[in-house]
Amino acid sequence: MTDPYAQLPLGKPTAYCSQYDPTLLCPLPRQAKRDELGIQAEALPFVGVDVWTGYELSWLNAQGKPQVAVGRFSFDAASPMLVESKSFKLYLNSFNNTVFASEEAVRDTLARDLSEASGAPVQVALYDVEAAPPCAPAPEGMRLDDLDIACSDYDLAPQHLRSGGETLAETLYSHLLKSNCLVTGQPDWGTVVIHYRGPRIDHAGLLRYIVSFRNHWEFHEQCVERIFVDILRHCQPQELLVYARYLRRGGLDINPYRSTHPFEPDTSRLLRQ
Repeated sequence: MTDPYAQLPLGKPTAYCSQYDPTLLCPLPRQAKRDELGIQAEALPFVGVDVWTGYELSWLNAQGKPQVAVGRFSFDAASPMLVESKSFKLYLNSFNNTVFASEEAVRDTLARDLSEASGAPVQVALYDVEAAPPCAPAPEGMRLDDLDIACSDYDLAPQHLRSGGETLAETLYSHLLKSNCLVTGQPDWGTVVIHYRGPRIDHAGLLRYIVSFRNHWEFHEQCVERIFVDILRHCQPQELLVYARYLRRGGLDINPYRSTHPFEPDTSRLLRQ
């Protein structure tokens, strides 16, 4: 069987290209990992979006003068493909010495190439570096990290998830999410936010579950889908929203959102981002 990750630039010496080259993008099928979770392509249990922020975006204007911007790229979770992050970085770097007639031409080019790679329309917004979405000190809700608990599971342990008793709505978050790149094993750090309505989720068990990702190898988007599916199965909320804000790597941060109901993504970044 062909290794779907063999063609990726991850973990390999890379020559950086500074002339526009959309072939640098490496799309990967989402469904391969969703099959592990029992998610059917025709019946996704969530709506969602992967919001990427690009802080290293530059090109040349018609006079050859460098331009810089912060980019926000929104990929529909229903798209058949995700884009591997290092290939995305290499693609963005290919704009560095390329002349574009206008910022609109840059935005249109990004939207076209990323939509073709993912198999669904991608929304692109460009911001002046002094007008990018602001930084928030912390998510709203209760910080689970202050719980005084013992932890011993550092590989996936969904058995810690439990709920019961009164029905309520609450938002919980943790800065202790840490997983590892599926290909290189390099650490990925993030903050995970969980909003639900349903039987009360056991806070200590939820935090132990989040900590159990510490040695787990998966891409950001896959980790968030796993958290969503595990909470939905083990705690049975009527409504659920899970999103993670990962620290940037190579000038990119990835912020996957998955929800049982339509939602508006938060565009602010956290202090660690």
